Amino acid sequence: MPLSEQEQRLLDEMERHLMRNDADVVSAPRDGRTLSYRNIVYGTILVLLGLGGLIVGVSQQLIVVGVIGFVVMLGGVLLAVTPGRGPAKIPAEPDRPAKPQNASSFMDRMNDRWDKRQGER
Repeated sequence: MPLSEQEQRLLDEMERHLMRNDADVVSAPRDGRTLSYRNIVYGTILVLLGLGGLIVGVSQQLIVVGVIGFVVMLGGVLLAVTPGRGPAKIPAEPDRPAKPQNASSFMDRMNDRWDKRQGER
């Protein structure tokens, strides 16, 4: 059953609105808070070293070594979750995503697929 003109216009408007909102979500800055892979790697190494120191300190009953190991572990976790130095560089995008001139709309493609399915029966 084909859609009426009003229903088709409403669907087209909804599609444009959805595409515009999705583009806004994709291009929205994230407050410059991106995790640095370098910090994650160094933090992980520090956590493993601190864990080793903590285990050695507890097994040998050396409280000072255990406390130092714990502090190193804590520093590693803090380093791993610290954001990178600079803000995230997100390229500026236009308000609407560029669309090739010969590309059909989403609804046109869906209608074509529907027609193909109905033709197979």
